[in-house]
Amino acid sequence: MTKLWDISPPVNARSPVFPGDTEYRQVWGATIGPDCPVNVSAITLSPHTGAHADAPLHYEAGAATIGEVSLEPFLGPCRVIHAIGAGPLVTMDHLAHALPPAAAPLPARVLVRTYAKAPIDAFDNDCAAFAPATVGALADLGVTLVGIDTASVDPASSKTLDSHQVLRRRGLRVLENLVLDDVPEGDYELIALPLKLTSADASPVRAVLRALA
Repeated sequence: MTKLWDISPPVNARSPVFPGDTEYRQVWGATIGPDCPVNVSAITLSPHTGAHADAPLHYEAGAATIGEVSLEPFLGPCRVIHAIGAGPLVTMDHLAHALPPAAAPLPARVLVRTYAKAPIDAFDNDCAAFAPATVGALADLGVTLVGIDTASVDPASSKTLDSHQVLRRRGLRVLENLVLDDVPEGDYELIALPLKLTSADASPVRAVLRALA
């Protein structure tokens, strides 16, 4: 079997969310017993919980919901690049060692690791983010999806979301809150499909990488 890397953090009541966002909650509506053959629960959570894909609606009024965007960017060849300790903003200098010469192609999906060990049970107010110019430069190289192992492509304190706005202008898709701790630098197949939530601003994904044949 082809090797898989699960790059999704666990989702449960301990999952960190942006301060003020909806925390994960689960209640049981039915439990197995003499009069009930099944367990059935109800969950409440922000669509930005765990590994997730933002929709254009998240950063532009009236834009596409996550259920309306194409699935193509979320499935296909990708490159994982290590920029461990980079910050507060990841620049192209942090990525240059893993980018191809000018004449060589770059996969259309780029995931960036900034943590030596991702904090899966605490929110990091000082998390690294992309410099807006980095997002634009990757778009110039043909990238259609960027991913990062932090809570946002913008600093947690940002009120202008400059990197998100570059995503909007350039038509890129984004994955956030990935866990890349165990993934060596290199090329993989990305599978990280969002749910078809037809009115939502984001969707959790079960993001995995598959070794290339």
